[in-house]
Amino acid sequence: VQLQASGGGLVQAGGSLRLSCAASGRTFSSYAMGWFRQAPGKEREFVAVITRSGASTDYADSVKGRFTISRDNAKNTVYLQMNSLKPEDTAVYYCAALPSGRWGSRAPRDFDYWGQGTQVTVSS
Repeated sequence: VQLQASGGGLVQAGGSLRLSCAASGRTFSSYAMGWFRQAPGKEREFVAVITRSGASTDYADSVKGRFTISRDNAKNTVYLQMNSLKPEDTAVYYCAALPSGRWGSRAPRDFDYWGQGTQVTVSS
């Protein structure tokens, strides 16, 4: 699976952005999909994950209630809608594919495939 993230940019605090991650290959629906982020000088951290069908989701406490993960298996795409953005949300955001047998993991090492990242910058 090859992943291509897009949709990042510069936004003021309180604003919104929608990230997209397009997948190639016919096995997209076989994977749970997640979003991570990495700020300068910090470790990559879990943001959100969604099951293969889209029926279940999981979020980091820091984004719960502000971010929404969704997917469209017909379009091989996963989304991250980010609302009420804060300066501390500034980071490079990555999408990643999680084998279904590892559902429940938030560890980057358990995700098999990664997109190239898209920069999100939130100004105060």
